[in-house]
Order: sequence, then C-alpha cells, then structure tokens
Amino acid sequence: MSPTTGPQAPLTFDQGVREGVPLPVDLPDDLDSAPSLGAESLIWKFFGDWRTQLFGFQRVAGTENSIEQLAQGTEDHSVFLTDTIGRAKRTGPPILSAVYSEDPYGWGRKVRDFHRHIKGTMADGSRYHALNPELFYWGHATFVDQVLYTTDTFIRRLSEAEKAQIFEESKTWYELYGVSARSQPQTYEEFCAYWESMLERFRPNPTIRYATGYLRKGVPGPRWMPKVVWRFLSAPLNAYLQTVVVGTVPPQMRQICDLPWDDRKERSFQRFAKVVRALNPLFNRLPVRVLYTPWAAAGWKRVGIDPRRLHNRPVSTRQKVAR
Repeated sequence: MSPTTGPQAPLTFDQGVREGVPLPVDLPDDLDSAPSLGAESLIWKFFGDWRTQLFGFQRVAGTENSIEQLAQGTEDHSVFLTDTIGRAKRTGPPILSAVYSEDPYGWGRKVRDFHRHIKGTMADGSRYHALNPELFYWGHATFVDQVLYTTDTFIRRLSEAEKAQIFEESKTWYELYGVSARSQPQTYEEFCAYWESMLERFRPNPTIRYATGYLRKGVPGPRWMPKVVWRFLSAPLNAYLQTVVVGTVPPQMRQICDLPWDDRKERSFQRFAKVVRALNPLFNRLPVRVLYTPWAAAGWKRVGIDPRRLHNRPVSTRQKVAR
C-alpha cells in the first residue's frame, strides 16, 4: 500500500475504528528528499522544550487514554499500570527522535512497529488495533495538541497563523510514522473541530482512572515515613498537582476522572501560567542543553543553530496578541 497523496473523505470515527484494521503504508522511496521537520519549523522550536514536556505530560497521556479503544490497548498490552514512569521513558525518546534525529523516517517506523501487536477485543465484541488509522491518528493528535496548548499556555502566546503552521507541520510529522492518513484533518480549523468532537467521546475507564489517582488522592509517601509527616511534607506538592497539573487537562477529562475544579483554582492556574510566560525571556537565556531535552539539544547542535534566537515575537506584537 502506498502513502496517501491528497485529501480524502474521512470515515467517521465510529465507522473507522470499528473496523479494527491496521493500515500501515510504505515509506517514501527516496528518504533523502522526503519531507521532514527541521530547524525552521515551530515544532522543532517548541516540542523538545522542557516546558512542553513537563507541563504537558499529563494532558497528552490523559487525553490519549480517555478514548476507550486506546485505553483498552494500554490495559491489555502495556506495563502502564505497573510501570508508569518506565513506559513514559520508553515512549518519549523514540517520538522525540523521530522529530529531531538524522533518521526521522527510521525512528517513525520504529514508533509504528511498536504498535503492530497491540490489538484485541472491546467489551461489546468489536475489535481494535493500534494501527487502525482512527486510533493511531488520535494518538498523534494528542502530541500536536500538546505543542499547541503548552506553548500557548506556558511559553508564549501563539498567533492564529502560528497555530495553523504547527498543524501543517504536524502532517509531515505524522507522515514519518507510515500509517494511513485517511482520518487526518486537512486544515487547522478542521483539526480544532476534530479535537472538540473527540473530547465529547471521553469515557471513564480503568486506565485513565488509575493514571490520575495521584491527582485525586495525593502522591503516596514512602512506606517508612509516618503518614502524618508525609501529609505535611507533601502538601505543597499536592497543591501544585491539583491546581497546575489538573489545570492543564480538558474539562471533559476532569469530569470522567472526578478531578475537582472551580473558579478559584482556575484563577490560580491562569496566574501561574501568566507568570511562567512572563519568564520566557529568562528561560531563553538558559543553555540549550538545559532548556531542551537531550534529543532536541542534540538535533540543534547537529544543525549548528541556536533555537533561542528563533521565532521570538517582538514585544509589541506579543502584547497585541495577548490583548
């Protein structure tokens, strides 16, 4: 099967996902001239930034697993429930390598092939497969949203043109994986509509409930420490998690995970985000190896470009967008 070459009339999510059929596609014949992301892209600028990764980790993992079929695959085939941190470490580096390495299609193929065996049966008897285009694209969409949301919230405000540019670049990003793009939106406006429609599909499930347990109950302390001591020591951490981390996830996810939220927390979250954005000029003075993840820093070093000088909007424009 050859790669898709143009816009298609996508199936609805229900139509496509119930097929449970994997649709991998061939990689380009000439990888040297095939489209790939690079230093000029906004995805290179923002995806590997530690702020995107740290502030966006719960949003990307949570939204991904709020869709029933993907959560079922995680429960059936992943060590997520027994080794959450380990799974994150094994998932993140290959995706970062697909974006920043010298072999983006090779790493993209590895990411795809990790999912070849992830298939099974839902409670209603329907089948699922992780390489079904509707499921695989949803997983990708959560990373696109991570770049858009976390950059705009914690790094600097994005213009509508920049958001559209990130979405257009995300098409190239998705192409690296070698999975049918039949369900991929064609414009940024279509992506926004797609995202909103997927949020309405969120359903409670064991995977997402387990993954957010520490947000409801607080971080568990070491067994050797008296509970009353840990309750005191962990109070600032839990306050951060239940305001900042819970603040990053969509309302639909808070609802299915029973994560309390109110206007007071929303105001606190927005104040925190505003302060972090205001510190962006100071963050941009940090060494690249500190500001960026190792995979991203290695990519910037390889191309010989300082990302801190790129895509920094002038103050007057930044203030205009903020208004």
